[in-house]
Amino acid sequence: MKYIFNSRFGVKILTIMGLLFFLGCSKYKPLETVSNVEIEKYMGKWYEIAAIPQQFQKGCHCSIAEYTFISDGGYVKVLNSCNKDSVNGPISIIEGKAFVTLNSNNSKLRVQFFWPVKAKYWIIDLADDYSYAVVGHPNRKYLWILSRTTQMDEETYSQILEKLKTKEYNTDLLVRTIHN
Repeated sequence: MKYIFNSRFGVKILTIMGLLFFLGCSKYKPLETVSNVEIEKYMGKWYEIAAIPQQFQKGCHCSIAEYTFISDGGYVKVLNSCNKDSVNGPISIIEGKAFVTLNSNNSKLRVQFFWPVKAKYWIIDLADDYSYAVVGHPNRKYLWILSRTTQMDEETYSQILEKLKTKEYNTDLLVRTIHN
């Protein structure tokens, strides 16, 4: 049987049905982000302390993210770098853009490294002094613990892990990042 929807109403119904199906199939509770991010304070250099390994970061060591707000473009310039294959390996750099999601108080962004794909970048924990941040995705498959310094004290790290468990993250998947 073939269905053809030529009306906007039909497309809207299919979209709503698909959205309801998607929301109903989530095995996780909704992921909460921090209540507010002062975008200017968030800018600058962040060192990856730990992450759930991703294929696109394979072979990366000493991972760093640098964010710069581009006011005339209304976006954040993202510059990710790492040493490939060892802590002394050649530096690999990728540049992208991040766009703040409306009505998120700057806690939800969409990051784009390759057009047209934009990935969710949700700030789910943030130190009051912006000394660390935790970035995740609602599907719980992506997670990064970031710090303004290359090292994080164990007490802070342990507290972050406990918070992540309440957010239904499998913290056993995290791998600590070594910086030289």
